[in-house]
Amino acid sequence: MYAKNDKMIQLEQMNVLNDVGGNMDFAERLKTLTEGAKYDVACTSSGVNRKGKRGAVGSAEACGICHSFTADGRCISLLKVLLNNYCEYDCQYCVNRRSSDIPRASMAPHEIADLTMQFYRRNYIEGLFLSSAVLKNPDYTMENLIKTLALLRGDPYNFNGYIHVKAIPGADDALIRKLGTLADRMSVNIELPSEQSLTHLAPEKSKSSILAPMKYVKNGITQAKEELARYKNAAPFVPAGQSTQLIVGATPEADSRIVHLAQGLYKNYALRRVFYSAYIPVGNDKMLPAAPTPTFDTGTGLTHTAYGPILLREHRLYQADWLLRFYGFTAGELFKDENENLSLHLDPKCHWALRNLDKFPVEVNRADYAMLLRVPGIGQVSAERIVKARRVGKLDFTNLKKMGIVLKRARYFITCNGKMAEKINMLPESIELRLTDNHSAGPYGQLTLTDLAHA
Repeated sequence: MYAKNDKMIQLEQMNVLNDVGGNMDFAERLKTLTEGAKYDVACTSSGVNRKGKRGAVGSAEACGICHSFTADGRCISLLKVLLNNYCEYDCQYCVNRRSSDIPRASMAPHEIADLTMQFYRRNYIEGLFLSSAVLKNPDYTMENLIKTLALLRGDPYNFNGYIHVKAIPGADDALIRKLGTLADRMSVNIELPSEQSLTHLAPEKSKSSILAPMKYVKNGITQAKEELARYKNAAPFVPAGQSTQLIVGATPEADSRIVHLAQGLYKNYALRRVFYSAYIPVGNDKMLPAAPTPTFDTGTGLTHTAYGPILLREHRLYQADWLLRFYGFTAGELFKDENENLSLHLDPKCHWALRNLDKFPVEVNRADYAMLLRVPGIGQVSAERIVKARRVGKLDFTNLKKMGIVLKRARYFITCNGKMAEKINMLPESIELRLTDNHSAGPYGQLTLTDLAHA
């Protein structure tokens, strides 16, 4: 056996495209529709386990990582594509809006189904992420999404792999129900953090048209679980749950508003994930922020556009979201008021700890699990290790380092056997300066996966 190089993979994929489409027009349409889909965030594990079965192709693993289809064909665990990008709506923040001057393309349901199977059999993908612009009206668009998924799930394909589909706000409940029986995960994108912004930038949409299908999907999932508990062969409905997406930076709402909204969505609609997407300017409405001015780097000879701050803001929101879902924080604890933004220099947990120094330092040999989770530098796994290890003996800083605790942050907030790691000035300004100096990702703070894991 030998490894295929990039050129061989691209050649194979071009053969697939020619087999499916018959000509280069298909490849051009595919390029247009995958480009249009890249703004939909779906970087998540599938969230559903489904074993292979006789007569069907594929399976699904709950921990399977889903990536997207790239132009050169690499790293595409998930084929991410639009059914069409002819949109009746004129949402100013969307690249596929009616007034946008972009190439337009569409695919028939059988073309998407055939392409998915061809890529799956060649082990290029693990599943499909399918969305669509609103063609004619929401019901017509949903009918075409249903036709595509019905082709994949039924004869002759019998596809048993993972499918994530975007529901269209405003569509009939019966269509949402049908789509939910064919998909593993469904998302209805709320997109903007306030009804006022939605009314201004997306006048064809409304808050109620987005929340209504969310509620319907939530109730359908609950009903399906109850039926599956009673009847072994009951039909599943969106077994991997639902998600949504919020665009960050397109409108003036503060991070506090966004995080409070996310908290409400988790509580009221049982969402699996809220995704945050940094706004990259594609519209020309006066309310939308202008694109940063490109700068020329004389050292490399390349032109750069400074999207760093908005991308870091997106990252901070994901960190805050993580604290809501896994660390027992509430949005009210993370913010002083509704107009506050997250710090770009400190992660949200460090920022909260500095505001609440009266709760620190905590003694690692006595603090309960919930309080350990609130210590910067101690994550879920680390907290569990501490609770387990201290049953057989007292812990010191050497033990903590071996357990994977990030002492460069935790040392300011913990004691071992009543002692701190060093004599520290416990003024917030002094600790903040030290924490900021410890960051290695430039002036905007930490961005590494290690930092996120040990938040």
